[in-house]
Amino acid sequence: MAALENVSRRAVLLGLGAGALVISLGLPSLAQEQEEPLKFGADAMPHGWRDDPRIFVAIDPDGTVTVTVHRAEMGQGVRTSIAMAVADELEADWSRVRVAQAPADEPTFGNQDTDGSRSLRHFFEPMRRAGAAARQMLREAAAAEWGVPVEEVTAENHALSHAASGRQAGYGDMASRAAEGEIPVRESLALKSPDKFRYIGRDDVGLIDNPGIVTGAAVYGMDAKAEGMLFAVVARPPVIGGRAVSHDAEAALKVPGVQRVVMIDPPPQPSEFQPLGGVAVIATNTWAAMRGRDVLNIRWEDGPHGAYDSEVFKAELEQAARSSDGAVVRNQGDALTALQEAPRKVEAEYYIPHLAQAPMEPPAALAMIRDGRCEVWACVQAPQVTRVRIAEKLGLPPENVTVNVTLLGGGFGRKSKPDFAIEAAILSREMDGAPVKVVWTRDDDLHHSFYHTVSVERLEAGLDDSGRPVAWLHRTAAPTIGSIFAPDPMQKLPFELGMGLTNMPLDIPNVRAENPKAQAHTRIGWYRSVSNIPHAFAIQSFIAELAHEAGRDHRDYLLEVIGPARKIDPTELGDVWNYGEDPARYPVDTGRLRRVIETATEAAGWGREMPARRGLGLAAHYSFVSYVAVVVEVEVDEAGNVRIPAAHLAIDCGPHVNPDRIRSQMEGAVIMGSGQALTSQITFAQGRAQQDNFDTYLVPRMDTAPREIHVHLVGGEDYGQPLGGVGEPGLPPVTPAITNAIFAATGQRIRRLPVGNQLSS
Repeated sequence: MAALENVSRRAVLLGLGAGALVISLGLPSLAQEQEEPLKFGADAMPHGWRDDPRIFVAIDPDGTVTVTVHRAEMGQGVRTSIAMAVADELEADWSRVRVAQAPADEPTFGNQDTDGSRSLRHFFEPMRRAGAAARQMLREAAAAEWGVPVEEVTAENHALSHAASGRQAGYGDMASRAAEGEIPVRESLALKSPDKFRYIGRDDVGLIDNPGIVTGAAVYGMDAKAEGMLFAVVARPPVIGGRAVSHDAEAALKVPGVQRVVMIDPPPQPSEFQPLGGVAVIATNTWAAMRGRDVLNIRWEDGPHGAYDSEVFKAELEQAARSSDGAVVRNQGDALTALQEAPRKVEAEYYIPHLAQAPMEPPAALAMIRDGRCEVWACVQAPQVTRVRIAEKLGLPPENVTVNVTLLGGGFGRKSKPDFAIEAAILSREMDGAPVKVVWTRDDDLHHSFYHTVSVERLEAGLDDSGRPVAWLHRTAAPTIGSIFAPDPMQKLPFELGMGLTNMPLDIPNVRAENPKAQAHTRIGWYRSVSNIPHAFAIQSFIAELAHEAGRDHRDYLLEVIGPARKIDPTELGDVWNYGEDPARYPVDTGRLRRVIETATEAAGWGREMPARRGLGLAAHYSFVSYVAVVVEVEVDEAGNVRIPAAHLAIDCGPHVNPDRIRSQMEGAVIMGSGQALTSQITFAQGRAQQDNFDTYLVPRMDTAPREIHVHLVGGEDYGQPLGGVGEPGLPPVTPAITNAIFAATGQRIRRLPVGNQLSS
């Protein structure tokens, strides 16, 4: 059995950034175990968590409650959900609750990385405690003011009362006195019972940012302003590792409005989150900066990745996936022998291209430097990393760098890398500290992203006489995210392997997973759901193929292969990561996986008669400690065009803190997954990304998006159960559900994404 180590995403970054792979599958030494107990969840994250009400709750004399939210809002509704948790325990009137966005300061606020679908998972309980502590402090202040026992003072809906004397006060009346009181001991806090919740679990609270969003008052990264602000765009090397060897600055400076042309040195490779380098044009307006960039006439030296070609690399990945030279990352039973001895053998390969996060708001950041301090406004998911990297680049202590987090117009993992904010800081320094806003165009973003990895997944299964799998071999060949942190790592990191590969919970006696080497030729980064996407696509497609081979109904076969309801210690499967959570608290629960499958298929009418060229497809996946199943109905016309009349998604993510936001996240996942399945891809030729904008990087349009999306929330009533993730788990099963539905409608199996025109040939 492999040992479970503390591996937070940030810890991975810091370790790799130092040039050493810190993750291993080896057992920790006894001395290590004795010195440092394993930590999980928020405890294991950099700077952990805080629940101090003085940090997160402020009450004005007029009673207005301001909740400081330290996570980034990118459409997932975290500012609303965290405020709901605080306000409920505080017994606040929701109409008098506001939110304020915390700047980067993890020692004060606790971990601020908004990724991994863990904001509520890690902070629901601390935020409840912050609200409950503030409520208790208000009661104690009122009791002292009125000279009555605190036990006789009640707090309800923004009001304090003493029934015996009839005295009442508003929260604003007691706020100053309460602020002077002692913070209650954590263990003394009495959290509300769920039947007393006013906002938690309710569907109709609404999004607290909606008024600003719909009126245009909300401030995104692209909206940041400062007096005397200059604007910059950057011509970056079209090939990773390349550099500009010449350019025509004079031509750019002739463009009215252009102020400076500045070289940004390329970073050493691997570049981690550093800017790619290039030539920046700084102007009095964005249009002038863009026109100046257009006439730079840059000559590029491409470097070692100038020959990167998607079709050639696909063949290389296929060759790697067909070899037996890969690292064995899970070995249960004797899969190789069982494969040889099985009466029937099935094999298939699945390909997923690079994908770009393509947030609707491209990266943007404003920076200014004055009196030895740098202040930044940026749409970043990881403000603390942004702060530290800017401080390093400018040679400032981190406390002299302020990172203000704006709203994010989408993130999907792209904005967890602060290269664009570092660019702004560099250019402000070049302009003697003047405020400079760096603007990325859509083309910039698609050409220079941290792409989702390209992947070939090869699966082989041996079936017994009844068609049930007795042997399973899965080889995954894909460049690793580790390639942006360390020189030439060729194999996936444990956290990538633990996303549906090593923790695959099927009830098969002989299982082997291998990871052949694959070199990265472009920046690889996190993309919503990360490695769950290729693993889920391959596994859920392959199970459907096995069901067809066995002549079985796909749903029944899937449930049979999952096996009876049981709780599995993921470390027994070889998953040393488990999304950073305690395997005792978060086992892999196949009963919950079965329930979401049963829910989605029942809701979709699984097994009903379908018209010609229509079909239902099913897929299910466990990720970010949540369980999701999707049934998609597709219609394929004679020309090969795919329509999606309906999709049913069932999720079990533990307690439903904000059901409206869960549904919203799932609906977005179905739409995003539709794009992955049908149209989206980034391809490379001569090292260059070939897609420029949404006319070539195709995401679902109104006429191709699913007509109906039905989200079914499973469980959720037991608030003693730990929370699962919501932001990412909806995405992985969508694509295989669509391609399985296409097979049901047409008999044509899709093994290469996107579907594109494969059905018209």
